[in-house]
Amino acid sequence: MTSRTLYIGNKNYSSWSLRPWLAMRVAEIDFTEKLIPLFDEAWPQAIAKVSPTNKVPVLHDGGLVLPETIAILEYAAELKPELWPADTKTRAMARAVAAEMHAGFTALRSYMPMNIRKNLSGLGMGPGVDVDIERICKIWHDCRSQFSSDGSFLFGGFSNADAMFAPIVSRFMTYQPVLPTHAKTYMEAVQSLPAMQAWNDAARQEVWTVTEDEVE
Repeated sequence: MTSRTLYIGNKNYSSWSLRPWLAMRVAEIDFTEKLIPLFDEAWPQAIAKVSPTNKVPVLHDGGLVLPETIAILEYAAELKPELWPADTKTRAMARAVAAEMHAGFTALRSYMPMNIRKNLSGLGMGPGVDVDIERICKIWHDCRSQFSSDGSFLFGGFSNADAMFAPIVSRFMTYQPVLPTHAKTYMEAVQSLPAMQAWNDAARQEVWTVTEDEVE
């Protein structure tokens, strides 16, 4: 039985939880999932017991307590090196776009919170969202054009870079902005992952509601 536990938030809303969960499932890294419902009355006490940052996700592995999504993804790649491309320069580019996703696209995140249960077609186009969408689509196009001749994902096979962009795919499915064909093709590849389908199915069964992440 594994000692590795990944604490996550609600699957319907927690984009940061999705990223390491998806990477570890696709890479077949053994772990136990524990979900802490976001921001209900029990949240402050429950999260304080497991996370030094009072945020999810957080990975416990033996005596290691590892917060921060990008750090968990790097640790996962230590266990399964195929989560980054093998070529040095390609791997550097994959890390670069993953870091850009980690730090950027604040307009899209603000106006298009992840909400898998809803169909919010045409909503979420606040100031700056169009710029974020254009940049994301360019990243997807350039990575797949330059590095993905032998696979469906950004750098060929599934990598941590795809895990970082998976919540964007989810948001685009919910809000349905106008997208180029190449972006839709990439989205289909991410959505077709059995692990992504399992996450989506579980999200749709959840009953919790986080009011600030509901767009009407």
